[in-house]
Amino acid sequence: MTASPDASPIDREIKYADASKLRTYIIRMRLPENATFASIQALENWYRSLLPPIAANSSVARFVYAYSDAITGFAARLTEEELGYIEQKEGFLGSYQDVKLPLLTTHTPELLGLQPGQGLWSNSNMGKGVIIGVLDTGLAIGHPSFGDDGMEPPPSRWKGNCRHNGIGCNNKVIGVRIFTSSGGGSAPEGAADDEVGHGTHTSSTAVGNFVENANVLGSGNGTAAGVAPRAHLSIYKVCSSDGCITSDVLAGMDAAIKDGVDVLSLSLGGGSRALYADVIAIGAFSAIEKGIFVSCAGVTPARHLQRSPMRLHGS
Repeated sequence: MTASPDASPIDREIKYADASKLRTYIIRMRLPENATFASIQALENWYRSLLPPIAANSSVARFVYAYSDAITGFAARLTEEELGYIEQKEGFLGSYQDVKLPLLTTHTPELLGLQPGQGLWSNSNMGKGVIIGVLDTGLAIGHPSFGDDGMEPPPSRWKGNCRHNGIGCNNKVIGVRIFTSSGGGSAPEGAADDEVGHGTHTSSTAVGNFVENANVLGSGNGTAAGVAPRAHLSIYKVCSSDGCITSDVLAGMDAAIKDGVDVLSLSLGGGSRALYADVIAIGAFSAIEKGIFVSCAGVTPARHLQRSPMRLHGS
């Protein structure tokens, strides 16, 4: 099949783009001046219109995510030449190549000195009425830490939903969503089960309800609880056993902001980089602007340092 004679040089060049040359990029855009979009679908249609014609009509799925709240932009699978095409579009702000971030864990309850009957717990409502969104590897829904004994229904301002292969949520777990479309997850679509254990661990650490007679192989018997045992949980599966893809993480953040969480918890991260070059930091800033507290793990050892290619308008 030959290229159309009136096709642009860039279109002719990418006509036969090898799929192996495709990379996922997060594209950040500035909305057209005085532009209004009646729906998220209308915004996505505008994003799709920015793709080169060949990419838009490719037999390989190119469009990955449309973002609206974490950033104004989208994720798409592109060649270098196609990325260059989009960079020429009015309103282009920057591009970020997808990278994989490692899962991280810490000892926050011990650090905060949380003990029953004393310290911060005795002077708090234990998170009552607060909605915490956790971005991680999913959740073991039947785990006793996520029972809803003593829990009130979620606040009326909650806009999220539960999508977990037909398994319903309760007054503790009020939202379950999956974002692994870019290939970061190994579980089939619709399966938010935690195959790793990390998401269950971090979620129970944050919001685990009181569980009596908890022990480790018969030792240390007592009552287990998370930092905010009366808070509600919405889980966003954005990671697999080998890490978290940034475009998936950003999609989870985007959804959590729309859903109406009060806190975003991300026990994942990579090496330090300039904030303007860190798409997760940009998404976190958007969440903070909307009144959401963001708790994100940080790590500095050299083995976790990652430098993702980032291009700005005019660079």
